[in-house]
Amino acid sequence: MTVHYAREAARQWVIEHGSSTPGFRGAYTAGSTNWLPDDAALAATSDFDVMVVVENPSSAGHRRKFISRDVLLEVSYLGFDQFQSPDRVLSNYHLAPSLRTAQILLDPSGHLAALSAAVRSGYAQRSWVRKRCAHAQNNVLARLRPLSEDSPLHDQVIAWLFAAGITTHVLLVAGLRNPTVRTRYTAVRELLADYGHLEFYETLLELLGCAQITPGRVEQHLAALASLFDAATEVIKTPFPFASDISPLARPVAIEGSRNMIEDGYHREAMFWIAVTHSRCHQVLHRDAPAASQQTYSQSYRDLLEDLGVSSFAAVRARCQEVDRFLPQVWEMAEAIMGSNPAIEND
Repeated sequence: MTVHYAREAARQWVIEHGSSTPGFRGAYTAGSTNWLPDDAALAATSDFDVMVVVENPSSAGHRRKFISRDVLLEVSYLGFDQFQSPDRVLSNYHLAPSLRTAQILLDPSGHLAALSAAVRSGYAQRSWVRKRCAHAQNNVLARLRPLSEDSPLHDQVIAWLFAAGITTHVLLVAGLRNPTVRTRYTAVRELLADYGHLEFYETLLELLGCAQITPGRVEQHLAALASLFDAATEVIKTPFPFASDISPLARPVAIEGSRNMIEDGYHREAMFWIAVTHSRCHQVLHRDAPAASQQTYSQSYRDLLEDLGVSSFAAVRARCQEVDRFLPQVWEMAEAIMGSNPAIEND
């Protein structure tokens, strides 16, 4: 299946179903497929992202995955208020890269097409690149807000994981690269290698706690996750923002996608999404499974957390402090990348 086929399948879904969403204003493609040519194969471990713009996203529903014309679509809903002006989009590190590379699927008013053209025009200007880097850095800081010791450990770990992981986005944004989600560490490794700063990459992995982990150990964590994932998909009932990532349809992305990374020699990089998915599965068990079921999978989770060095609240807090102290170095590297990037335009 090609990216072109997947896009046309997404377009048909938008026309036939998405356009009837209350307050519909338009829809466009997003995610890593935006950065691929039309004839590229859509991997079996990938979904196809569609952003539906509506007046009020709270009335549209949650992000969800489903099959349409043999394509695994992931549909998210965004409020039209975020798309009022080019300036607002250009300063947002999530929206700007996506809209710059997007294919507009449906745009009744023409607003999204005009906005996308304006974003493409200003995207590489240094002032906007720096603002998007600052937006990513602020997202790191938001994750580092004081944690409650009363919160479940899996909630604390997720906050730390994303605080550490978004440091890669600061750098990817500086390099005008795709701030991808699941494969962010392989993407930032390529970026730093291209700019002659591969030694900095090892520091990012140390911040995540997986610089020294072995392939065999990662395979053990993935095997434990596969069993846990299936258990979580059987009991999940309580809605939460990323419930679609813990579902039978998402299994190839979470499990097979991580296995492919290990087989390709990126076992350390795979640990980020393995740890995120482990933690999200435990969120599901905590809400919806009996205590006995939670206990069944507690040891494998403790093993993973010990390998990452975050097996207690005190340890998570200490690692969050490490991320906070490391941010100035991330910003210096982002400035160095911006300064060396020939595609960035002076204002």
